[in-house]
Amino acid sequence: MRVASVGPPLLGGVLLIMGWGALAAVLRGGHLVAGPAEVAGWIAANPGLLGRALGKTLTNATLGFLAGNLVAIALAGVAMIWPRLLNLISGLALVVFCLPLIATGPILRVLMGPGDGPQIVLAALAVYYTTLIPLLTGLRATPAVWLDLVHSYGRGRWSELIHVRARAALPYLFAGLQIAAPAAFLGAMVGEFTGAEQGMGVLTIRFMRALDVPALWAIAVVAAAVSMVVYGAIGAVARMVLHDRPPVILSPPRGKPVSGLSRLFQPALLIAAVLVLWWAGMALPGMNPFFAKSPQDVLAALTTAPQAAATRDTLWTALTETAVFLLPGYVAGLMLGAGLAIALVLVPNLSTLVMPIAVALRSVPIVTTAPLIVLFLGRGALGTISLVAAMVFFPTLVACLHGMRQAPGQILDVFHIYAAGRLRQMAHIRIPAMLPAFFAAARMSVPAAILAVTVVEWLTTGRGLGSLMALSASVSDYNMLWAAVAVVTTISALCYAGVAAIERRILFVYAPEQVRP
Repeated sequence: MRVASVGPPLLGGVLLIMGWGALAAVLRGGHLVAGPAEVAGWIAANPGLLGRALGKTLTNATLGFLAGNLVAIALAGVAMIWPRLLNLISGLALVVFCLPLIATGPILRVLMGPGDGPQIVLAALAVYYTTLIPLLTGLRATPAVWLDLVHSYGRGRWSELIHVRARAALPYLFAGLQIAAPAAFLGAMVGEFTGAEQGMGVLTIRFMRALDVPALWAIAVVAAAVSMVVYGAIGAVARMVLHDRPPVILSPPRGKPVSGLSRLFQPALLIAAVLVLWWAGMALPGMNPFFAKSPQDVLAALTTAPQAAATRDTLWTALTETAVFLLPGYVAGLMLGAGLAIALVLVPNLSTLVMPIAVALRSVPIVTTAPLIVLFLGRGALGTISLVAAMVFFPTLVACLHGMRQAPGQILDVFHIYAAGRLRQMAHIRIPAMLPAFFAAARMSVPAAILAVTVVEWLTTGRGLGSLMALSASVSDYNMLWAAVAVVTTISALCYAGVAAIERRILFVYAPEQVRP
């Protein structure tokens, strides 16, 4: 490998370590930041403890990563072969992804008992949607003439999927896999918070209670390093596989217009499917009604139970406390991610310098660093909004970078012939090409932002829906826990629908293949 290609990433890593060391020196004595030397010393003194915990968490995260991504690929394939199922599949996938990890973790632990099952399931739940949404976007990014060629040979949707759509979707698939890598590790660690016997999450709880700052930073650094290695490996595979220039999509694939009645029927069908699956799951043999609450139980707790009014007031208070921080953090993360992606494309030499820092900052599990960051920035708006923005920032950055790389090479060649500068290329080619990926990231980030704010509330601030769900689980108030989960899921779905409505209006002009049936 040439020195020129190694230098900028190495410089980025050196700058990151220098900044880390400087911050530790400034805050010395504040019990917030452990410097690189302290962390290295702790790791050197505890290799066995850290190695065993890392092996357990990494195994669970890997199994969850594989399972979640295989499910995402299977769901995307089914949606392309039977397009009428697309809205139902994506809607059910969204509902499951919106279930807050801090609430589903204790429920899974109760239902599945001891062992690694909850950790693996939570890791899979944390990643499948981050792959599904970019993959569906890529499967739609197909020129109509390619599909016409397949149909002219008498082939059906299966051949269309295998020979045309899958090839067009590969760049988006790799983007989803890179985003999913840190999420899998986070999901496994959250699962370990619910009663596991071994793992990085168990150590995190232990050292948080002991206020062992060097140990906490050591766990964060090791988790970040693992996620960065996986992220880089997936990127290397993508560079080896992806050689074709992005296609020019002159017209979208043809489809039948969707009637107004059909638009109303689809959400109604989704709501009915969610309620039926929820009720059926709670009615399975072996489900203890003390833990497993059906839709009827939640509805009764909110309407007819003696404490229904108090339950509603508690939920409303927690919801308003959460909403104050959610929207600003979400918007800030989107704007920062898209803005940095544009800057890195305009100044390519910065990419290899900045990306290692961005990946490192995102790869640190939020459950490890949230308490320290909130202690540093305060329990008010700044600390919570910053952590929400950090969770949204990285998926947006990665998705937008991949999206701008899908700018058609032939059109870029035309602009080069006329000596158009990078700013003109950005405004007329790359940003329109980026829009599908940007909105895919915006939709993915709705549940991610809610996860971030609830985790911060759970671990540090003691307010909002996150704290309410943690408290309800600790006192076995499962009616309140399930009601809070239902509220969080509903709010996530409504916010998602709002983003999707904006997406349809904009992409109908710039990328109609993404919104046409």
